[in-house]
Amino acid sequence: MSRKKLPIGIQNFREIREEGYYYVDKTAAALELVDEGKYYFLSRPRRFGKSLFIDTLAELFEGNEPLFRGLAVHRQWDWSRIYPVIRISFGGGVIRDAADLQGKFSELLTINEQALGVTCALTDHRARFAELIREAERNTGQRAVVLVDEYDKPILDNLQRPEIAREIRSGLRDFYSVIKDSDAHIRFAMLTGVSKFSKVSLFSGLNNLNDITLDGRYSSICGYTDEDVDTVFAPELPGLDRNEIRTWYNGYNWTGTSVYNPFDLLLLFAKREFHPYWFETGTPTFLIEQLLARRVFTPDLSQVVAMETLLTSFDIDCMPVEALMFQTGYLTIDSLLRMGARTEYTLKYPNLEVQASLNGALLEGMTGDPLLPGRQTGQLYRLLLANDFSGLQALFTAFFAVIPHDWYRNNPIARYEGYYASVFYSHFAALGLDVRLEDATSHGRIDMAVLFNGQVYLFEFKVVELVPEGRALQQIRERGYAEKYRARGEPIHLIGVEFSRESRSVVGFEVELDG
Repeated sequence: MSRKKLPIGIQNFREIREEGYYYVDKTAAALELVDEGKYYFLSRPRRFGKSLFIDTLAELFEGNEPLFRGLAVHRQWDWSRIYPVIRISFGGGVIRDAADLQGKFSELLTINEQALGVTCALTDHRARFAELIREAERNTGQRAVVLVDEYDKPILDNLQRPEIAREIRSGLRDFYSVIKDSDAHIRFAMLTGVSKFSKVSLFSGLNNLNDITLDGRYSSICGYTDEDVDTVFAPELPGLDRNEIRTWYNGYNWTGTSVYNPFDLLLLFAKREFHPYWFETGTPTFLIEQLLARRVFTPDLSQVVAMETLLTSFDIDCMPVEALMFQTGYLTIDSLLRMGARTEYTLKYPNLEVQASLNGALLEGMTGDPLLPGRQTGQLYRLLLANDFSGLQALFTAFFAVIPHDWYRNNPIARYEGYYASVFYSHFAALGLDVRLEDATSHGRIDMAVLFNGQVYLFEFKVVELVPEGRALQQIRERGYAEKYRARGEPIHLIGVEFSRESRSVVGFEVELDG
């Protein structure tokens, strides 16, 4: 197979097909959706290929047959029917208030009128949208196809201004309700976005959508599978470690086949270096602020348990951390357990990129110094390579010591016991090491195992104001934490770390070799 051009940032199906870019065929899923239903909703994180899939649907309904030659849908589609397609996208620019939104409605409707060759007489945006759908059918003899991309972006852009976000939500709700009211004139409709707002708040006027976000059959409707990487992108693989590709970027899952974020893989193939490409395209400032404000115990983020209702309970006035992290792509589904009428999900970091990058960003937020964590993690790595435990103790003691006292006084997160263990844990997680949480017994302490360089490191954290000094290492022995790792035949280091809330420092650091 010869190498092709990499479609980095390209969301136009026609350009990809006509200009010789790699293309992962998603048309079988498109055909299945069209054959089995009429109204759909899909939520996926940013840069996952939602816009490209929407554009593919548009080209399909518009009957552009040459673009689909050789693809799964080609021989099964009726190319004699050409449908009028109405495209609504909020991807470009930022909507700053309700008036701005009304202007955007006007712009989008005008663009569609011109594309379809129709003129609407009504001026109210809701009425004009309905008229556009009716006129599109009258003009072509075929019912309209309505495709809405990034339906939620105007709200997400204003989450830090709740009053404005509520006004925008109300405007969008009225606009989208036209789709249901126009049922007789619509052949197919699909809305995509990053988040799933509650039906009561945004979809009360459009409650006939089939939400396929957690439908296992469509887990890979966006993104690249392992099979895609090994076949479509086979010419790009020589010179790259296949297992490392999987560890860095694979793992996003919606109860079916796991996928890679396309943006990551395409940039990896272009630059030939492993790097957090996706994470760096949108630093999750709002998410970090929410995690710190709610005093989230960072080690818990790698093993979140949530009910299905929680994952979909997202709104301006109700943003559970679990739902926020899942919908934005910083947590994904590890497993599920069906319990009668309810489903329980266990969530995890999808891959090394997210684990390391998110914990690095959390360290910056927890310490108040954007430069300090980077210096610390580099030193930590070198100290572990040398098994320099006295250096490790000095590193963390110095780390807490250099954080300004004003920062502690002005940040509530520093007043809860889990802060110290969170900082410690996030250093290891930010390095992308194999960190295993043994027993999160309370937010004041946690047992942690780190597997690195043919060694096993078992940590127990204590706060001396809560537990007598010297108990950390003793607890590792008493609870037999080392037993499950002895079969590995590797050196096991038992490390008891003790913190003081009063002195805001490491006051105890005991190490012994197991056995």
